[in-house]
Order: sequence, then structure tokens, then C-alpha cells
Amino acid sequence: MSLFASIRGYISTAFRWQAGRQNNGYEKMLLFTARWPLPFDSYLIRYPDGSEIHPHTDPVQLGRHFRLNIVLKPPKSGGEFVCANPIFASKRIKFFRPDLCEHSVTRVKGGTRYVFSLGWMYGRNIS
Repeated sequence: MSLFASIRGYISTAFRWQAGRQNNGYEKMLLFTARWPLPFDSYLIRYPDGSEIHPHTDPVQLGRHFRLNIVLKPPKSGGEFVCANPIFASKRIKFFRPDLCEHSVTRVKGGTRYVFSLGWMYGRNIS
């Protein structure tokens, strides 16, 4: 893909709410992304009341996928991040390998959950 096509693609999708890949009611807004020198993306993710993400992994073809999620605003209840084996997890900070660790978000009840999510790819497929 050419640099021009990459920039045009970014401009057409950045800073706009889009349905999440899991089709479970959450929405994501692309903030920034780059392919070089380290491929990364960053999103604001909105989980409205009743949304959830079922358990899954995010396989990659090349490299290791890392993701840092920071809960900016929790809902009144639910919306808990569940991960089989996070690298680090606290109430608001979640650092994990989505390519290796099954992860999910429980159903949001009462309010909206907002998360800043930063992901990057590194190296080769070495667990």
C-alpha cells in the first residue's frame, strides 16, 4: 500500500465512531496509527449499556501483539475485562497479549464504559 493510500485511509476512518469487530454493541474511534517504525494503533472504545465482548483471541500472522487498555470511565456495573493470563492488570490498567490470551468484557450494566486502547506489533512469532 502506498503512503498516499495509507494517509487517505486514515483520514477516512480517524476520529469517527465505528462498530467494533466483535459486533456486540461496542464502538471504536481510531485516534492514531502508523506502520513504521513500530506498527501501532490507538483507539477510544465506547461500551454502551448492554454491550459486551465474548471470549476470543486476536491471532496475527507475523510478530507479537501487545495491547495496553486504560479504563477512562467505568460503568455503574459490569464491563469487567477478563483475561486468562495478562502481563499486568489493575482496576483500570490492563496490559496483555491479545494474540495469545483469551480475553473478553462482561456485559455493561448502567452507564457507558470508555477505554483508551494502545496496541502494537513487535518482532517475530515467539511466545
